[in-house]
Amino acid sequence: MSSGEPSYQSAITELYCEHHGWLFGWLRRKLGCAQNAADLAQDTFARILNARESVATLREPRAFLSTTARRLIIDQVRRKQIENAYLQELALTAEALEGYQSPEQILTTLEALEQIAFILEGMQDKARQAFVLYYLDGLTQCQIARQLGLSDRTVRKYLIQALLHCSHSLNT
Repeated sequence: MSSGEPSYQSAITELYCEHHGWLFGWLRRKLGCAQNAADLAQDTFARILNARESVATLREPRAFLSTTARRLIIDQVRRKQIENAYLQELALTAEALEGYQSPEQILTTLEALEQIAFILEGMQDKARQAFVLYYLDGLTQCQIARQLGLSDRTVRKYLIQALLHCSHSLNT
């Protein structure tokens, strides 16, 4: 330890003991919140300790403390503004992405489609077409019958065959 160290420590101790109560009261009135005032008073002394400024020669310690505290308040307000802007942007991004699938959901969907495609390969062509048109494209049985040139009864038969084929393929 250097010879200047003990005097620095005693100057900090003296500054803290003599002015912490005043600084806390000043900050509490300014901020309107005892918890924030206590935190900021502590931060003020921490900043002074970290800066290692010469506190032994201070002529106006309260002015020095209040200036340091004001700077911390300004820093806090700036940080809060940046944080709020970030949170707003994050909320807007979340709204813009609403309705879109996450990468995990896309992967799960692709895996399910691959499994369906594999199962459908073993079906008759017309049964596969009816299945895809009904379950994936959302067409009615009448629309499918018209599109494929089949009767409604034949479309129902193909859909039943397709479901049975899928059920059998999944159970084996």
